[in-house]
Amino acid sequence: MSQQKTPHAGADHAPDTDVVSLLMRQHGDIRNLFDEVERGEGAERREAFHRLVRLLAVHETAEEEVVHPYVRRKVAGGEQVVAERLEEEKQAKETLAALDDMDTDDPKFLPRLLALRQDVQSHARAEERYEFIHLRRTADAATLAAMAKGVKAAEAMAPTRPHPGVESAAENVALGPVAALMDRTKDAVRKAMNGGS
Repeated sequence: MSQQKTPHAGADHAPDTDVVSLLMRQHGDIRNLFDEVERGEGAERREAFHRLVRLLAVHETAEEEVVHPYVRRKVAGGEQVVAERLEEEKQAKETLAALDDMDTDDPKFLPRLLALRQDVQSHARAEERYEFIHLRRTADAATLAAMAKGVKAAEAMAPTRPHPGVESAAENVALGPVAALMDRTKDAVRKAMNGGS
């Protein structure tokens, strides 16, 4: 049985020029990967789960570096909106880290995955409602395109594992083995958003 596989994050090289469209596509990819993990068994489930972990890490890193700073500065009540999203992200990272330490064939894995899926989907709806809609209303096309470049840069550089309790660039850099990767991610995002300078 041949099933369509969701690509690795950033593997499609789509010419995304609107950060909201790009992040919405990632939300769809995340839903599809949850489906693949739930349907899969054995090695297929493990491989799909590892792609899901990476995509979630990429997506959250991009939002932490690109979307949240903009929302804090430009959206009324942005500090509170971002604080709520970061708390949701922290909880999801903790659950994801616990799942990542489990065997995907463990009978407890799938129920925990389903609970994570509900949390991630609720978080995605909150992002769409409280952040993305305001990005569309307040940012011009050039800003949306610059932010999309930053997200694409994060896709190329983001960690392959989430790190619970690390919701800021400064904390990410303090992690030790991941520090260099996170520092490169931050630099790549900034470089991409500043037109390569």
